[in-house]
Amino acid sequence: MEIRINMDGKVALVTGAASGLGRATAIKLASAGAKLCLVDVDETGLAETSAIIGDSGGVAIVQVADLTDPVACSAPVDHAADTFGRFDALCNVAGLIYMAKTPDMPVEQLQRTIAVNLTAPFLLSQSAIPHLLKTEGAIVNVASSAAFLGEAYAAAYCASKSGLVGMTKAMAMEYAKQPIRINAVAPGGMMTNIATNMKFPDDADVELIRRYTGLRGLVEVDDVADMVCLLASDAGRGYHGACINIDAGITAG
Repeated sequence: MEIRINMDGKVALVTGAASGLGRATAIKLASAGAKLCLVDVDETGLAETSAIIGDSGGVAIVQVADLTDPVACSAPVDHAADTFGRFDALCNVAGLIYMAKTPDMPVEQLQRTIAVNLTAPFLLSQSAIPHLLKTEGAIVNVASSAAFLGEAYAAAYCASKSGLVGMTKAMAMEYAKQPIRINAVAPGGMMTNIATNMKFPDDADVELIRRYTGLRGLVEVDDVADMVCLLASDAGRGYHGACINIDAGITAG
């Protein structure tokens, strides 16, 4: 069965769009016909993503925003809606991880992790929901397999992603009787900037790390982007309050 993702005439916002999964998601949404608002703190990366979309005939605007700043989270949705006249999908893709032994993690890293991975999606959703109720739109949050199993040296990250899954389900229940869909995807490790720049403690126990690296290797970024786009589109109309694990079996047992 072929699933056709049609976003013609619709407007989507993607955070973390400067690279990795955010870029892949934005490009796929644009290829499905969506007009894009690209959000990231990396201005150069945003320009590159916008150029890729433009070269393929798509339409994208960029909004440089530091999602650790609550004030910065309030503007992108309204900017997209004002620019394009409507708003149909919020894709909260941006994320970060710091690896550290729990007693050694600086408070600043803990706060940044929670701010980007949990607080920003909440604040962006606050701005998006009034628009999405009008268009019968969707929110898609990118969680992680780390929401479902403990990962040594990643207590803050696990907490933020577990919180994001809980938030997704709570919001879905809050709007169970209204025309809006709120879902999440939970990828395993992917070859993105997050994975490339990940640094473990110097004396980390490799055996503990192997417990959550999986037997089948990394997950393909495009596979996760496909699911995000499905959930953002009308083709995902049967999903509400779901969290789809795409982790090559890491959380199976």
